[in-house]
Amino acid sequence: METGESGAGSCVLRSAEVGDAAALAAIYAAHVESGSASFDTVPRTVTETEQKIRDIRAKGWPFLVATRGTEVVGYAYASQFRDRPAYGFACEDSIYIRLDHVGRGIGSQLLAALITQSTAFGFRQMIAVIGGGEPASVALHGKMGFEHAGRMRSVGRKFGRWLDSVYMQIALGEGDSSAPKREPDERKALSK
Repeated sequence: METGESGAGSCVLRSAEVGDAAALAAIYAAHVESGSASFDTVPRTVTETEQKIRDIRAKGWPFLVATRGTEVVGYAYASQFRDRPAYGFACEDSIYIRLDHVGRGIGSQLLAALITQSTAFGFRQMIAVIGGGEPASVALHGKMGFEHAGRMRSVGRKFGRWLDSVYMQIALGEGDSSAPKREPDERKALSK
């Protein structure tokens, strides 16, 4: 998968590869160390990032990187919202942009592609869990059609302050207007 758009903020999007792990780990580390978008307090290692890429890709979930020239400038992935079977049609998005490229439209480009690929995978809902209620992330998700779904107050603590988590949600594809072709626990359905 490769896409591109013209314009100042455009970049090429492609599927993440294990070889991208060092660049992705550096982008994530900058956010962990300077912001509240992630509630991690210690950045992931390159090895942990390699494993994250492998795990997400093995399940067929989308994991995208944005490049400008030969440099990785952002990434986004979708993963099942929670690990229990009934959540199988809901995903959570994660988007991180290299700090020197924030505000250039890369997040919009990544999120639009992530929505498309998550829909194609079969997810019916996408949830954004926005650490610290980051205003730029709330604005990005709102621009892409997400609606406010809730706020959990003071559930995190980082940099000597309490942090909220803002939840936003968008329906994908048919959303909840129709039943899926399979139910989450087919073993139970077959035993009746």
